[in-house]
Amino acid sequence: MNIETALKEAMAVEGAIGVALVDYDSGMSLGSLGGGPELDMDVAAAGNTELVRAKVRTLESLGIEDSIEDVLVTLQRQYHLIRILGSGHGKLFLYLVLNRERANLALARHHLRRIEAELSV
Repeated sequence: MNIETALKEAMAVEGAIGVALVDYDSGMSLGSLGGGPELDMDVAAAGNTELVRAKVRTLESLGIEDSIEDVLVTLQRQYHLIRILGSGHGKLFLYLVLNRERANLALARHHLRRIEAELSV
């Protein structure tokens, strides 16, 4: 699955507001869909790069030899789900913003895992 198809698949998740595929080495978005005037996906993706980098550094500092699957930030009206892609994808993460009232978080995580498995960058 290419990047465009992966982003479209993620936007098909119930309650999806926006999605981006992000290189957390550079902070650059490789592609994004959705968002809007109140949610600039490129700015949000760059900001969440710092969150991912901090968590990776913390695991290294603690000597924890494990990998991050995903990070969840819960807001009053939204879920911000960050799926760190496996080693075959470089330093990338999928960033999905969901409407909290409409989304099923477990199902969204499942969809992102499936997209990760089928994504070729």
